[in-house]
Amino acid sequence: MDTPFLALIILFVITPVLVIYLEGKFSILKKIGAVLICYGVGLIIGNMGVLPDGAGKYQNMLTEITIPLSLPLILFSVDVRSWFKMARSAFLALATGLISVLIIVIIGFFIFRNDIENIWQVAGMLVGVYTGGTPNMAAMKTALNVSQELYIMTHTYDLTLGAIYLVFILSIGQKVFLWFLPPFKPVKTEDTAVAEMNTEEEFESYDGMLKKKTFFPLIGAFGISVAILGVSYGISLLLPKYYQTAVVILLITSFGIAFSFVPKIKAIKKTFQLGMYLILIFCLTVASMADISKLSNISFSLFYYVALAVYGSHIIHIALARIFKIDADTVIISTSALICSPPFVPVVAGALKNRQVILTGLVVGIAGYAVGNYLGVIVAYLLK
Repeated sequence: MDTPFLALIILFVITPVLVIYLEGKFSILKKIGAVLICYGVGLIIGNMGVLPDGAGKYQNMLTEITIPLSLPLILFSVDVRSWFKMARSAFLALATGLISVLIIVIIGFFIFRNDIENIWQVAGMLVGVYTGGTPNMAAMKTALNVSQELYIMTHTYDLTLGAIYLVFILSIGQKVFLWFLPPFKPVKTEDTAVAEMNTEEEFESYDGMLKKKTFFPLIGAFGISVAILGVSYGISLLLPKYYQTAVVILLITSFGIAFSFVPKIKAIKKTFQLGMYLILIFCLTVASMADISKLSNISFSLFYYVALAVYGSHIIHIALARIFKIDADTVIISTSALICSPPFVPVVAGALKNRQVILTGLVVGIAGYAVGNYLGVIVAYLLK
């Protein structure tokens, strides 16, 4: 490998580390979010004309391996047994949230199907991103062979509209939701408070990842993730080529969930963070491949479709929550986890002044990671 390309890969690998470090130092960067920062930096790098000729080969390599490697690491932290023991309201919030997304994405497909090219791919990505955040949307890009430009524009609209949603939730959202839904009924126990603090630390903090007792088990978890990718790819070769990529993603998801039942693997700390770090490499790399001059060719119908998915799903979710008498805080934390991914859960819980919903939000968000890939692929191919 030539020196310029080695330097390029090092740049894409090291930059997210710097972003994570700065995000921990400056609260304003934490509010923006590492995902959005990496996309911005990637767009700048990719459109400055500084990348060497032939860089696309290595950019493609990074985008194709980071998502399949990240998904098992994220899913190792899923506690399926605890998920089935969730309170009724938390389970209903997840179920109604998923149903709301599916309904509105399918409705939007039929509204915009004559205006958006490859809209079935967009539908799959929207189902993915609004059931598991960026990791699932990125997985859908890989599984459905979505073009760089379509992916970047869809995700750009998603980030823009999602930022507006977050501002709403972090400011007056709780008051608005309480117009339609009952208030949260807190349960005060010392065990609950301890669990919430431990869970927030487990899923949000990158501190201590390089310590020997954490780092070496993480290397082992990464090795298992590599093995899962290899086995999944090998099995996919037995199927028609057209379906191989989608099958790889679904097999990786299944293996990731299966390994979450292994106590020794589940006990490894920071697997979620390592998976999210790989997601950041993907965000930076894929953004650097986008030619901004080409993005103007995509119809504004795409923006309207994404907007309908974000806000329309909320309206349906509130209506269903009202029928099933789910409290406002549980609905807010669940939708935030599904739309923005679990790392945003503690932030939203802080705005709600309700630490007890942190556990619910993280469990719902990670469950969304687990089912979102299946739903995204199924919906995309059914609509196609």
